[in-house]
Amino acid sequence: MGLSRILVVNTGTSSLRLRVLGPADDVVASADLPALHGLVHGRVAGQDAALLASTLRDFGPVDAVGHRIVHGGTRYQGPAVVSGEVRRRLASLCDLAPLHQPASLAALDATSQALPGVPAVACFDTAFHATIPEAAATFALPPEWRARWTLRRYGFHGLSHAYAAARAAQLLAATVTPDSAAGTAPRARTASRIVTCHLGAGASLAAVRDGRCVDTTMGFTPLDGLVMGTRSGSVDPGLVLWLQEHAGMSCEEVAATLESRSGLMGLAGTADMREVLSRAAAGASRAALARDVYLHRLRAGIAAMAAALDGLDALVFTAGVGEHSPEIRSRAAGGLGFLGIRLDEAANAGAPGAGDHEIGAPGAPARAFVIAAREDKQIAAEVRAALA
Repeated sequence: MGLSRILVVNTGTSSLRLRVLGPADDVVASADLPALHGLVHGRVAGQDAALLASTLRDFGPVDAVGHRIVHGGTRYQGPAVVSGEVRRRLASLCDLAPLHQPASLAALDATSQALPGVPAVACFDTAFHATIPEAAATFALPPEWRARWTLRRYGFHGLSHAYAAARAAQLLAATVTPDSAAGTAPRARTASRIVTCHLGAGASLAAVRDGRCVDTTMGFTPLDGLVMGTRSGSVDPGLVLWLQEHAGMSCEEVAATLESRSGLMGLAGTADMREVLSRAAAGASRAALARDVYLHRLRAGIAAMAAALDGLDALVFTAGVGEHSPEIRSRAAGGLGFLGIRLDEAANAGAPGAGDHEIGAPGAPARAFVIAAREDKQIAAEVRAALA
C-alpha cells in the first residue's frame, strides 16, 4: 500500500501533537492542540474535538493515521490496525495507564470521526519492551497473582527508545576510525550495547542490545522508575501500605499524590527542570535537593541498564530534558566515568535544538549522543509496516 502522507497523532496527558509526514518522513503539516478526554454517547464532544476536526481539514487528505497508544498489554507486541475489537481491548487496559490511555483513545475516536474510512494503526509504547527476558520482566510475586492479573514489567516510552537507539546505531556506523594495524583501511565504529535516556516530563531508561530491548526502568505502570516531573518514580511498596494503614489515606489519594504531586513537583514545588536548576543555582535548598535526587536516581538507573548489557558502548539523551539541559547531562555523566563516559563540555554546551550530535570526549571508551525525540518517525515507520 503506497502511503505518501501519514498523520501521526501523539497524545500526552495535556497535549495532542499532530504531524503529517511525507514520503521522506519530512513534516509537511503540524499542530499542537489540547488533549481530548472522554466520550459522550460514544462520541468525542466539545470544542476540543471541533478544533481537531477543523485542523485535520486544513491538513488536507492523508493516507493513514498512526496513533501513539501507551499500553498494549501482552497481546500487542507490534503495531495493530485498529478495528472495533482492537479498540475494545485497548479500553480494557485503561486502569494500567489511567493518565494516558483514556486520552489516547479519545484522540483515536475523534480522529476516526473526522477521517472516516482512513485506516488507523495503533503503535504501542510497550511493544519495544516485549523482548526483555523473563528475569527482567518478572516480579517476585506468587505465580497465581502473576497468572491471574498478568503482573509483569511492561515498560513505556518504547517508541522514543526504539527511535533513539536505532538513530544512535546509524550515527555510530557512520563514524570511521583508523585501524590500529598499519596499512589497513579505516573501519566503522559500531555499538551493540546502548542505553537510551528518555528524560522529559515522564522519564525512563532502556538497555538495548543489537536493536532489542533487554531491560527498562518503568514497570507495571508508567509510575515506576526514575524521578519525573510530577511522578514519584520507584518508592518502597511498604511505604504505600503504611500510608493507607497508619495515615488513613485512601487508595485514590495515594495514587493522585504519587502521580501528580510528587517527583520534581513534590521536591521543589515545580515540575519544570529549567526552573529547578535556576532556583538551585540561586541557592534554593529545595531545588538543589530535587536536582540531586533526580541525578542520583538517573545515574543509578544508567548503571543498572549497563549491567544488564554487560557493559556500555553508547549513552543517548533524548526528550525535553535530555535534549535541552546540558547541566543535567554533564552532572549525570560526572558520576559515570567508571562506565567509560566522558563528555566534551564544549560539545555538550552547544546550542539547544542543534539536532543529533555527539557530546562524548574524543577517545572516551563509551560514546555519548544527544538525539532529537522523533516518535513521529517511528510511528510512521510502524504504520507503513502494518499496512504493507
